[in-house]
Amino acid sequence: MPHTDPSRHLPPDPDSVGRPGHSTPAEDPAGRARARIERSLTAPGGPFAVARAEHGPLVYVNGPRTLLEFVEATWAFGDQPFLLSDERVWSYGEFFAAASALARRLTETYGLHPGDRAVVAMRNHPEWQVAFWAVQLAGLVAVPLNAWWTEAEYAYALDDCEPRVLLVDGEQLPKVAAWGTTAGARFVVFHDDGADGTLPERAERYADLPEPDPMEAPPEVEIRPEDDATIIYTSGTTGRPKGAVATHLAQAGAALNPRYQAAVSALARGVVPGQGPAPVTLMTFPFFHVAAFTSLYSAMATGGTLVLMPKWDAEEALRLIRRHEVTHYAGVPATALQLLAAAERAGDGLESLKGLNTGGAAAPPDLVARLTARYGERIEPRNGYGLTETSGGVLANFGAVYRAHPDCVGTPTPVTEVRIADPAGEPVPDGEAGELWLRGQSLVRGYWRDEAATARAFAGGWFRTGDLAVAREGLVAVVDRIKDMVVRGGENVYCVEVEAALHDHPDVEDAAVLGVPHPVLGEEVAAVVRLRPGAEVTADALRAHVGRSLASFKVPAHVLVSREPLPRNATGKILKRELRELRGMVEGQA
Repeated sequence: MPHTDPSRHLPPDPDSVGRPGHSTPAEDPAGRARARIERSLTAPGGPFAVARAEHGPLVYVNGPRTLLEFVEATWAFGDQPFLLSDERVWSYGEFFAAASALARRLTETYGLHPGDRAVVAMRNHPEWQVAFWAVQLAGLVAVPLNAWWTEAEYAYALDDCEPRVLLVDGEQLPKVAAWGTTAGARFVVFHDDGADGTLPERAERYADLPEPDPMEAPPEVEIRPEDDATIIYTSGTTGRPKGAVATHLAQAGAALNPRYQAAVSALARGVVPGQGPAPVTLMTFPFFHVAAFTSLYSAMATGGTLVLMPKWDAEEALRLIRRHEVTHYAGVPATALQLLAAAERAGDGLESLKGLNTGGAAAPPDLVARLTARYGERIEPRNGYGLTETSGGVLANFGAVYRAHPDCVGTPTPVTEVRIADPAGEPVPDGEAGELWLRGQSLVRGYWRDEAATARAFAGGWFRTGDLAVAREGLVAVVDRIKDMVVRGGENVYCVEVEAALHDHPDVEDAAVLGVPHPVLGEEVAAVVRLRPGAEVTADALRAHVGRSLASFKVPAHVLVSREPLPRNATGKILKRELRELRGMVEGQA
């Protein structure tokens, strides 16, 4: 990407919704206050000033331009705690020394060079972070893979990215051992307790490596902003996963985005950003997903602590929050709702918690209502919007604006431009639904070795998200995936809207809405609902509840009530193709 000239502060295209200083709803005092804060932060000379790269997107003028610069800055946090798991605390100094030592082994012992791919595949162990950042310090391209995948799914991605080293835990090793041995790749194996003691060829245990020398520097490598930093595979909900390739400049922008949002949040609450103790965040996102990167970058930029959970459990989350005086929760909406329900059952006041941050999937509007009803305004709610292709969150809604507009994902960061487009790519009027297009610093450059998919998704620097959205005076609401929208007798039904109505029922714990075939109407609306423990509401009562707030054509014709958790992927998204396979989820039976 061409170098940015900081002296040329150019406005974004006039048809973009998101632009530096753009106002949130004029009738909303909180929105006006936030708009003033945004203008002060993004003005020329401000901490988050932006400029347009020549023939490119808006980029931050200040801050790191590579992930190498970003992680090297964390060395200054020294003895401050960074990672906490199973009662062990890794300080920033210990983490950086371990990452530096592993980076030197990757370059000096394994002979890896900038541009080589390095897979990271393990659960949320602290060593995941050591491995990922060692890859960055070595100048390699990190490829985080989904720890929930099968051997066949791993083989597909490994064939695609052809890594020269696999940094894996003992749980993932059997899934990748055959591929790595055939390809002649190197292995570093973490947490292989309970294994049979054998390792593949060219493999070594991380526990057997020499103790890191805290005085030893990372290897000297030259990294340019335009060099590739990560390949992160999409969830593959509509076909084979695609490897989204982010440059260092894109990931550096992704690292600054949550810092900007945190600064706006602090100033809106009358707090000077950066003052007070560093945050302690309960991290429940899987590290391989971009939603985790948003929380990770936010913590690392401020010397914060991440409390890790190898597996989600609401009661265990409550214990960790109390034990470590957690200040911020980060997770998908489904786990956030479970946390609030567990706290209510236990009479836990969540006294240390200051922020509840959700992402990875659409948050039902009643989440913020339930939070406010029980805890008032003490705990700040935050949700947002991001994709693998945006390297994490690029829109955010929080605080008073979120409470006033719980159905919105908020406003874009200063380097993110938004267009709500019709099928021809032209902007639609304010308040009308169209496809959400995005352009900005943190967007990936395309898909790994897939020019056709890149051409379909990206046009003129804009990424076509496939999501339907509405913009009203600067606030963006995502109403559905284009492919998930139900067309019933010519009427569009947005699944998110119906799901929100179902979530509003006090007996509903989770809900998903989808279309099922109909011989006359083409499609009609169906819902799968999980009830809260002890609830006995009927399908007819749920339909009547939806009918009190939505038009009759939006009311589910079929409601399947379940006591089991709804199928979700690792990032919290409902797997609707699995719902369609449930018994009874066909015309006339649900």
